[in-house]
Amino acid sequence: MATSLKHFIARGLDRLALACAAASALGMIAIVGIIVTSVLMRKFANSPLHITEEVVGLLLSVSLFLGLPMVTLRAKHVRVSLLADRLKGKMHVVVQIAALLVGIVFFLWLIVETIPWFEFAFKRNLKTETTRILLYPWMALMPISLMLTLSIFVARLVGVLDRVDDSEADMEQSFTDEAR
Repeated sequence: MATSLKHFIARGLDRLALACAAASALGMIAIVGIIVTSVLMRKFANSPLHITEEVVGLLLSVSLFLGLPMVTLRAKHVRVSLLADRLKGKMHVVVQIAALLVGIVFFLWLIVETIPWFEFAFKRNLKTETTRILLYPWMALMPISLMLTLSIFVARLVGVLDRVDDSEADMEQSFTDEAR
């Protein structure tokens, strides 16, 4: 039963991270579409879209935070591995656990900081300056994304997800590529 619960949680985290990554990719596609439309309108109609800067800024920040859970789940983020790659055995595990704990503390701190920020925008019904787009729906995605990323760190720490770092994953990939 514990194995099926672990599998269920791991699969749920994977699906949620995938949904966030898909939304992030759609946001980036929308950014390109808005910018291209604005450039074409500036060139041919001599009138660019007035929403470009604000909407692209919102989409860019949302895309960044929505992509974070998948990057964390796949362990493809930037990391300093000079020391970690040289350690073997118990010391390697200790460094991995320490890194997970640092990640957990960091994301807890970010969540604690973003919730009052979101509440401030929600209570005051803040909107963008030019297009008057409500800010709090966009801002709500940040703590949601951070909570999902925190959940991935915790799942790694408690063993629900494997603690495979990207150097080990790259080695596994090269071995499977050589076997073909």
